[in-house]
Amino acid sequence: MATPDTRTQLLDAAEHLFAEHGYRGTSVRAITKLAGANLAAVGYHFGSKAELMAAVARRVIEPINAAQCAGLDKLLARTPDPSVSELVEAFAGPLFDEMSARDEGGSRTSRLIVTILSDPAEEARSWTGPAEDTVRERYLAAFARVLPGLSPEELWFRIRGILAVTAVDRLEVHQQPSPGCTSPVAGEAARRWAITFLTAAMSAPPTRT
Repeated sequence: MATPDTRTQLLDAAEHLFAEHGYRGTSVRAITKLAGANLAAVGYHFGSKAELMAAVARRVIEPINAAQCAGLDKLLARTPDPSVSELVEAFAGPLFDEMSARDEGGSRTSRLIVTILSDPAEEARSWTGPAEDTVRERYLAAFARVLPGLSPEELWFRIRGILAVTAVDRLEVHQQPSPGCTSPVAGEAARRWAITFLTAAMSAPPTRT
């Protein structure tokens, strides 16, 4: 097997450390040390720590976005009026696929998505671009057609909830359960439960102001 190049080693190290310690809790020195690279390597390959964060996030999120778009295309080709449950499945299914309970990569993806959603550092969220905007706008439009009573703001809040619930659930699967607590369920059962729960959450009446 070929040894990963320096750029890939930096991405791997940064993904691990950002997922574990957040953006501000991770130093360039720690990244280069874990990657076995010199301190100037981050600047040479990425320009800055913020650009490295962006590259890490895109490497993780782009396959999910591509699968979400493909799932929506397939769904809309079958019916012009998909149900809320079908849209939730198309959006959340790739999250389960990329955050598999069967490997450490799935665990890192889960932790990184939780970091992106919760990290107070602006750099953890400002990396999004046209590809991410396209996925967001397509799903917002699809959900808006079937849930016309929701404002765009509340609808996007609920879609973000799908990301958060799925990421936290997958993260718990990889962690050791606390004494006396029920072990999280992996596999198809958890996926079905999540779709049922998230469909109910998406379908709830609009919040009164």
